[in-house]
Amino acid sequence: MGHYFTNEPGAQHAPRTLTVTLRGRQVQVTTDAGVFSTSRLDPGTTVLLAQAGEVPPSGTLLDLGCGWGPIALTMAMASPGARVLAVDVNTRALELTAQNAEHLGLVNVVTATPEDVLAAEPDLRLDAIWSNPPIRVGKAVLHEMLRTWLPRLAPGASAQLVVAKNLGSDSLQRWITSDLGLPTSRRASAKGFRVLQVSTPEE
Repeated sequence: MGHYFTNEPGAQHAPRTLTVTLRGRQVQVTTDAGVFSTSRLDPGTTVLLAQAGEVPPSGTLLDLGCGWGPIALTMAMASPGARVLAVDVNTRALELTAQNAEHLGLVNVVTATPEDVLAAEPDLRLDAIWSNPPIRVGKAVLHEMLRTWLPRLAPGASAQLVVAKNLGSDSLQRWITSDLGLPTSRRASAKGFRVLQVSTPEE
């Protein structure tokens, strides 16, 4: 079957239409087998969208591990003047996010694999990162992912990461602060999840 964090999911296609509420707006989206949280809006993502604060009105925003796109779609709806990068290793997830963005008329969503983004823009700087990161990939892969993207935050920008308390949110907070040297605080705690805010100093 494969995991949702593989490039090509082994699960047979089983597309379905969901009606979800993204920050007060009810929308219809398409999901499929082989991607994260196919049958609902994930509870962690729900907490993130409720607690992450305002979306920057412009610049380049990143949804890291986009799945079928709820975070990227929310950012794009909130900030039509921003470019929203929806990044995932799962090609089926990227296809769904692109399809959902098109359905909602969101022309500012760009879907791509991490490798393609970094190859095209090696000096990329990000004005925000919102992510429900794939904790179950394992600590080594997760740390490498965060080590790749968090230092790309522009001066004064921040990342909002939602992590379940029982899956190591507090230890991850300590690791980001100590290993990456980026101040990390607990923005919110709700329904068994913590929203971690990673900040970069102003220039």
